[in-house]
Amino acid sequence: MSIRQEKFAGIIQQHLSDIFLREGNTFNNAFITISKVEISPDLGFAKVFLSFLNATNKVELLKLINVHNKEIRHKLAIKIKNQARIVPELTFLVDESLDYVFHMEEVMKKVKEEDENKGK
Repeated sequence: MSIRQEKFAGIIQQHLSDIFLREGNTFNNAFITISKVEISPDLGFAKVFLSFLNATNKVELLKLINVHNKEIRHKLAIKIKNQARIVPELTFLVDESLDYVFHMEEVMKKVKEEDENKGK
């Protein structure tokens, strides 16, 4: 990714984080964080990777966010109007890396407990 894409991705991530923070109650009071934004070389498309905390059904929440995609993009356009000429098309995806980290922590705890039990 070029420096230009990285800077633009940072701007998009910052402003989308602010939008989700302020509009959190619209999305079932789930805490939504943006873990990564990938921008196409022409800056016209953005993949936004979301992590959900306190969410019971991530698939339904992602569908709800996609229903509000145009509204979110419009709010983003208002925020970046002085920083960018292009407002990218947004594609929201679930980032599973946080779930993987929690899963690995649980596995490590179980292994540690088993080792402690064998030592006794």
